[in-house]
Amino acid sequence: MNYADFRQNFQNLPLILSKDVIRGKKDPQIIRNQLNRWHKSGKIICLRKGMYVLNDQDRRPPFNLCHIANRLYEPSYVSCEYALSYYGFIPEGVWTLTSVTTRKTQRFKNKFAHFDYRHIKAQAFRGFKQVGEDGYPIFMAEPEKAIVDFVYFKLSNFGKNDRDVFENSYRFDSLEDLNYDRLMELGDLFQNKKLMRVLTALEPMIAKWK
Repeated sequence: MNYADFRQNFQNLPLILSKDVIRGKKDPQIIRNQLNRWHKSGKIICLRKGMYVLNDQDRRPPFNLCHIANRLYEPSYVSCEYALSYYGFIPEGVWTLTSVTTRKTQRFKNKFAHFDYRHIKAQAFRGFKQVGEDGYPIFMAEPEKAIVDFVYFKLSNFGKNDRDVFENSYRFDSLEDLNYDRLMELGDLFQNKKLMRVLTALEPMIAKWK
């Protein structure tokens, strides 16, 4: 298989899996070696072992970080700081894309971003929805679940003045669309008393923006 044929076959896909490339081939190792050579020459970009995209010039679909994050480590959904920025709850842009998974904590780094995956127990793996960007299905935390997940993983940073931490350390803002009851419902999935206490500090902040 030459690169021109490979590009023709895979340039319309957002993600290329090595298992799909070698399927039906008599000597899979030859194909793996070829993929490695193309990676070293810049024709394809490795996202993690066994997952690639074509280079920027040859790739037709737009590159969508959230869709790639969902696919790199499944099952997972985008949450925490990236989702908070997506919904406009924090002012900063976010360069590490954090997702939540029922699998073990994991991290991948490639030329596009840092992809962090944080583990939660299965009973709390809910509160996310499918959204669409660039024509791709993306699993993203609901606004309330993005906050719950974020607080859960940052619990050690909260003390007596939880509201001050939200407003000054993390600069939470524009919370008028949050549903406080939904927030507490999703928080209760973790069965963590400190988490529930911290979340109550958001009630007056949400009311202020209504």
